[in-house]
Amino acid sequence: MTSELDRQLEWVERVAMYLARDGVPPIAGRVLGWLMICDPPEQSAGQISDAIGASRASLTSNLRLLTGMGFLAWRTRPGRRTVYYRMAEDAWAVVVRRQIAGIGAFLDIARDGVDLVGADEERAARVRQAHATFEWMAKVFDDAPPPQADGPDGPDGPDGPDGPDGPEWAPSAYGRARPGPDGPDGPDGPGSSAPRR
Repeated sequence: MTSELDRQLEWVERVAMYLARDGVPPIAGRVLGWLMICDPPEQSAGQISDAIGASRASLTSNLRLLTGMGFLAWRTRPGRRTVYYRMAEDAWAVVVRRQIAGIGAFLDIARDGVDLVGADEERAARVRQAHATFEWMAKVFDDAPPPQADGPDGPDGPDGPDGPDGPEWAPSAYGRARPGPDGPDGPDGPGSSAPRR
């Protein structure tokens, strides 16, 4: 009989394999998948490592990667050095907005490419194809309504910023990874339960 944890880990693996298609390392995908469904929602590196079966060494770089991408936030607790990670507020919306901004940036590059190749029909056709595709994608996203968060992590849910438990998880309680002694990669950051370099 399949246990609840087995079903959760199967789902986590599906998330990892999906993200791997876009070049996200499998361990980073597993970390992300686990933090999307784990209880409690904040986990130390040791807890994440035990759950997904990753070594501490491999976890360090992947936690740093996901934090830098905007997916994860972290914090310490008073009097303890252990770093706890969780999904950043509006993580998916933030990451997708960055990708949309990237579409606009490449659209400008493609437009300059059309001007660059001029009347050379073969080369111009290749560049125009890229320009047309990115122009279409930019228009789709420009016309799309913004996502509406709901559930416990939504704006009005109990864990959202406007819910009764919101202030505990306000942006000021978490931060992006930063170098130095107080960051998750510094000598005073991870503590005994977080990954070391």
